[in-house]
Amino acid sequence: MPENINKLSFLNPQSHYWGRFTPEELAFNANLQEFAQKISYISALQTGGKISSEQAYKDIKSLWKQLKTSKKELGVGANIPKTES
Repeated sequence: MPENINKLSFLNPQSHYWGRFTPEELAFNANLQEFAQKISYISALQTGGKISSEQAYKDIKSLWKQLKTSKKELGVGANIPKTES
């Protein structure tokens, strides 16, 4: 069993959360880490010639939409004042 845990932590590493603690921020951080991991896999598959550039783009675009929806539903960043440029 410990060998399976080592493989899982190697394939899906997770960092500690250091930001402002709220359940929403913590959930979004987990979603963001999962997004980054999936992007890494897609990039590796495309670089290795296993999927096309077009498929990689579609997959990444879909993941981005899911992350944006997660951010909106969790209300992350809603209370941050916008700065003038």
